[in-house]
Amino acid sequence: MRRERVSDDIYIFTSGMYAQVTASAIMTSEGAIVIDTLPFPAESREMAEFVHRRSPKGAQYVINTHFHADHVYGNYFYPEAEVISHHLCREKLLSVSPSQLERAKIETPGLEEVELRVPTIVFEQEMGLHLGERSLRLLHLPGHSSDGIGIFVDGDRILFSGDAVMPLPYFAAGDYDELRRSLQRVHEMMPENIVQGHGDTLLRGEITETLERHLAYLDIIAARVREIVEEHLPATGLQQIDIEECGESPIPLDGLVRQLHYANLVTLYNKMKAEQQLAVNS
Repeated sequence: MRRERVSDDIYIFTSGMYAQVTASAIMTSEGAIVIDTLPFPAESREMAEFVHRRSPKGAQYVINTHFHADHVYGNYFYPEAEVISHHLCREKLLSVSPSQLERAKIETPGLEEVELRVPTIVFEQEMGLHLGERSLRLLHLPGHSSDGIGIFVDGDRILFSGDAVMPLPYFAAGDYDELRRSLQRVHEMMPENIVQGHGDTLLRGEITETLERHLAYLDIIAARVREIVEEHLPATGLQQIDIEECGESPIPLDGLVRQLHYANLVTLYNKMKAEQQLAVNS
């Protein structure tokens, strides 16, 4: 796991075990604010030990950017903290049955000790949070998932985006239109840094270009998939839509973005085919 400091007393932890997922800790005079908690206990514990060493008052709050396992499975390492999320995140985590978690533990070595801890404070659109000398704004940023949120640190103008901003926009389990609106909203916020849900932190000089490239990518793939659907071609035609031709690099996340790209295409194809069929039937 890699640890870096992006501002005074703000630390980013990047997993070496799963898809370069990130988690963060903001230290204040009144305790720590933890943002996401990593999937595997080996790394979650290492992060928690660092937080508790640096913050004698422990973590006052844990904020989950969305319900996916790689962002919430380490919550239980902070028993002293209140857990905050969008209300849909809490609902989705409450729907996870014990049998589902037990199956995940069997299928994925290293998760055996995970205990699911559900958020206790929830919000709908926006929420303010103040601790010590820090003021944060929690914002609903859906698209990657319906419950996605971002955390904007006033003063430093750092945005912890969750998976709303990734090395490649990804909406296979979410919604294309919502993600596009969320990326546009992030663009308009003009943060100084963006801590992505996966991958490296975006610095001031690269944020505008990155967000504009992501928005263009979404427009391109929508147009390309629509051509295939309107010509009544099979889904195999999606394999011809190369990620680089759509303006994105195939390199980030050790090449995982290729799989994410194809999943995006399939999601759009299925949605457009369903809309096409509905139009015919009506």
